[in-house]
Amino acid sequence: MTDQERDLTCLLGMQAGDTRALAELYDRHAALLYPVCHRILRAEADAEDALQDAWLQVWRRSAVYDARRGTVAAWLLAVARSRALERRRGLAARGRAEHAADAEPVTPPAEPPAGAAPGQPDVSARDALAQLEPQQRQALELAYFRGLSPGEIAARLGVPPATVRSVTRQGLIHLRGGPPREEWP
Repeated sequence: MTDQERDLTCLLGMQAGDTRALAELYDRHAALLYPVCHRILRAEADAEDALQDAWLQVWRRSAVYDARRGTVAAWLLAVARSRALERRRGLAARGRAEHAADAEPVTPPAEPPAGAAPGQPDVSARDALAQLEPQQRQALELAYFRGLSPGEIAARLGVPPATVRSVTRQGLIHLRGGPPREEWP
Protein backbone atom coordinates (compact mmCIF):
# COMPACT_ATOMS: atom_id res chain seq x y z
CA MET A 1 0.00 0.00 0.00
CA THR A 2 1.41 3.43 -0.98
CA ASP A 3 1.65 6.38 1.40
CA GLN A 4 -1.18 8.13 -0.46
CA GLU A 5 -3.40 5.05 -0.15
CA ARG A 6 -2.70 4.83 3.60
CA ASP A 7 -3.50 8.53 3.95
CA LEU A 8 -6.76 8.08 2.07
CA THR A 9 -7.66 5.14 4.30
CA CYS A 10 -7.01 7.36 7.34
CA LEU A 11 -9.27 10.09 5.95
CA LEU A 12 -12.05 7.56 5.35
CA GLY A 13 -11.63 6.30 8.90
CA MET A 14 -11.79 9.85 10.23
CA GLN A 15 -15.03 10.44 8.33
CA ALA A 16 -16.42 7.45 10.22
CA GLY A 17 -15.23 8.94 13.53
CA ASP A 18 -12.17 6.72 14.00
CA THR A 19 -9.72 8.61 16.24
CA ARG A 20 -7.04 5.98 15.57
CA ALA A 21 -7.08 7.02 11.92
CA LEU A 22 -6.45 10.62 13.00
CA ALA A 23 -3.62 9.48 15.27
CA GLU A 24 -2.01 7.54 12.43
CA LEU A 25 -2.27 10.48 10.03
CA TYR A 26 -0.90 12.78 12.73
CA ASP A 27 2.05 10.48 13.40
CA ARG A 28 2.84 10.32 9.71
CA HIS A 29 2.64 14.08 8.97
CA ALA A 30 3.04 16.23 12.12
CA ALA A 31 6.81 16.49 11.61
CA LEU A 32 6.15 17.87 8.12
CA LEU A 33 3.51 20.40 9.20
CA TYR A 34 5.00 21.91 12.36
CA PRO A 35 8.01 23.54 10.63
CA VAL A 36 5.65 25.26 8.18
CA CYS A 37 3.64 26.76 11.03
CA HIS A 38 6.78 27.72 12.94
CA ARG A 39 8.37 29.38 9.92
CA ILE A 40 5.25 31.55 9.45
CA LEU A 41 4.66 32.40 13.12
CA ARG A 42 8.25 32.35 14.49
CA ALA A 43 7.04 31.39 17.97
CA GLU A 44 6.76 27.87 19.30
CA ALA A 45 3.50 28.33 21.20
CA ASP A 46 1.78 30.08 18.30
CA ALA A 47 2.98 27.39 15.87
CA GLU A 48 1.66 24.67 18.16
CA ASP A 49 -1.70 26.43 18.43
CA ALA A 50 -1.93 26.86 14.67
CA LEU A 51 -1.05 23.20 14.15
CA GLN A 52 -3.71 22.14 16.65
CA ASP A 53 -6.25 24.29 14.78
CA ALA A 54 -5.15 22.65 11.53
CA TRP A 55 -5.61 19.13 12.89
CA LEU A 56 -9.01 20.08 14.29
CA GLN A 57 -10.02 21.32 10.85
CA VAL A 58 -8.70 18.14 9.25
CA TRP A 59 -10.73 16.06 11.72
CA ARG A 60 -13.91 18.04 11.18
CA ARG A 61 -13.59 18.46 7.43
CA SER A 62 -11.89 15.28 6.24
CA ALA A 63 -14.69 14.79 3.71
CA VAL A 64 -13.65 18.03 1.94
CA TYR A 65 -10.41 16.50 0.67
CA ASP A 66 -10.42 16.12 -3.12
CA ALA A 67 -7.86 13.65 -4.51
CA ARG A 68 -8.02 15.36 -7.93
CA ARG A 69 -6.39 18.47 -6.43
CA GLY A 70 -3.33 16.76 -4.95
CA THR A 71 -2.09 14.33 -2.35
CA VAL A 72 -3.32 14.16 1.23
CA ALA A 73 0.08 15.45 2.37
CA ALA A 74 -0.27 18.50 0.10
CA TRP A 75 -3.79 19.13 1.45
CA LEU A 76 -2.53 18.86 5.03
CA LEU A 77 0.25 21.35 4.24
CA ALA A 78 -2.27 23.77 2.75
CA VAL A 79 -4.53 23.50 5.80
CA ALA A 80 -1.61 24.03 8.21
CA ARG A 81 -0.29 26.97 6.22
CA SER A 82 -3.74 28.54 6.10
CA ARG A 83 -4.23 28.18 9.89
CA ALA A 84 -0.77 29.65 10.56
CA LEU A 85 -1.43 32.63 8.29
CA GLU A 86 -4.82 33.22 9.93
CA ARG A 87 -3.17 33.12 13.35
CA ARG A 88 -0.47 35.56 12.23
CA ARG A 89 -3.12 37.97 10.90
CA GLY A 90 -5.08 37.65 14.14
CA LEU A 91 -2.03 38.34 16.28
CA ALA A 92 -1.17 41.38 14.16
CA ALA A 93 -4.72 42.72 14.39
CA ARG A 94 -4.75 42.20 18.15
CA GLY A 95 -1.46 44.06 18.47
CA ARG A 96 -2.81 46.97 16.41
CA ALA A 97 -6.03 47.06 18.46
CA GLU A 98 -4.15 47.02 21.75
CA HIS A 99 -1.78 49.72 20.56
CA ALA A 100 -4.65 51.92 19.35
CA ALA A 101 -6.67 51.33 22.51
CA ASP A 102 -3.74 52.19 24.75
CA ALA A 103 -2.86 55.30 22.73
CA GLU A 104 -5.64 57.49 24.08
CA PRO A 105 -7.76 57.35 27.22
CA VAL A 106 -11.49 56.77 27.17
CA THR A 107 -13.21 60.13 27.53
CA PRO A 108 -16.96 60.00 27.03
CA PRO A 109 -18.64 63.33 26.43
CA ALA A 110 -19.48 65.24 29.61
CA GLU A 111 -22.60 66.85 28.14
CA PRO A 112 -25.58 65.31 26.37
CA PRO A 113 -25.50 65.66 22.61
CA ALA A 114 -26.69 68.95 21.18
CA GLY A 115 -30.26 68.84 20.03
CA ALA A 116 -31.39 66.28 22.61
CA ALA A 117 -35.14 65.85 22.63
CA PRO A 118 -36.94 68.42 24.79
CA GLY A 119 -38.46 67.02 27.97
CA GLN A 120 -35.81 64.30 28.23
CA PRO A 121 -33.91 64.13 31.54
CA ASP A 122 -30.51 65.84 31.41
CA VAL A 123 -28.39 62.72 31.75
CA SER A 124 -24.86 62.80 30.40
CA ALA A 125 -23.31 59.83 28.65
CA ARG A 126 -20.98 59.40 31.62
CA ASP A 127 -23.95 59.18 34.03
CA ALA A 128 -25.76 56.75 31.77
CA LEU A 129 -22.70 54.50 31.46
CA ALA A 130 -22.22 54.58 35.24
CA GLN A 131 -25.55 52.76 35.58
CA LEU A 132 -24.28 49.75 33.62
CA GLU A 133 -22.55 46.61 34.82
CA PRO A 134 -18.74 47.04 34.56
CA GLN A 135 -18.47 44.59 31.65
CA GLN A 136 -21.19 46.36 29.69
CA ARG A 137 -19.67 49.78 30.37
CA GLN A 138 -16.21 48.59 29.28
CA ALA A 139 -17.51 47.04 26.04
CA LEU A 140 -19.57 50.12 25.14
CA GLU A 141 -16.74 52.54 25.93
CA LEU A 142 -14.33 50.59 23.73
CA ALA A 143 -16.89 50.32 20.93
CA TYR A 144 -18.32 53.82 20.90
CA PHE A 145 -15.55 56.05 22.26
CA ARG A 146 -12.55 54.24 20.78
CA GLY A 147 -14.23 52.84 17.69
CA LEU A 148 -13.11 49.24 18.19
CA SER A 149 -14.95 46.40 16.48
CA PRO A 150 -16.30 43.44 18.48
CA GLY A 151 -13.34 41.37 17.24
CA GLU A 152 -10.84 43.98 18.40
CA ILE A 153 -12.57 44.30 21.77
CA ALA A 154 -12.60 40.52 22.13
CA ALA A 155 -8.87 40.32 21.38
CA ARG A 156 -8.13 43.09 23.86
CA LEU A 157 -10.24 41.58 26.65
CA GLY A 158 -9.52 37.91 25.94
CA VAL A 159 -13.16 36.89 25.41
CA PRO A 160 -14.99 35.54 22.34
CA PRO A 161 -16.43 38.15 19.91
CA ALA A 162 -19.91 36.68 20.43
CA THR A 163 -19.62 37.49 24.14
CA VAL A 164 -18.63 41.07 23.33
CA ARG A 165 -21.62 41.45 21.00
CA SER A 166 -23.97 39.98 23.60
CA VAL A 167 -22.67 42.12 26.47
CA THR A 168 -22.76 45.23 24.28
CA ARG A 169 -26.33 44.47 23.24
CA GLN A 170 -27.40 43.93 26.84
CA GLY A 171 -25.78 47.24 27.82
CA LEU A 172 -27.70 49.05 25.09
CA ILE A 173 -30.93 47.38 26.20
CA HIS A 174 -30.25 48.51 29.76
CA LEU A 175 -29.60 52.07 28.57
CA ARG A 176 -32.99 51.99 26.86
CA GLY A 177 -34.64 50.92 30.11
CA GLY A 178 -34.25 47.14 30.29
CA PRO A 179 -32.47 45.15 33.03
CA PRO A 180 -28.75 44.23 32.85
CA ARG A 181 -28.25 40.51 32.32
CA GLU A 182 -24.89 39.26 31.11
CA GLU A 183 -21.36 39.32 32.54
CA TRP A 184 -17.99 38.19 31.18
CA PRO A 185 -17.40 34.47 31.49
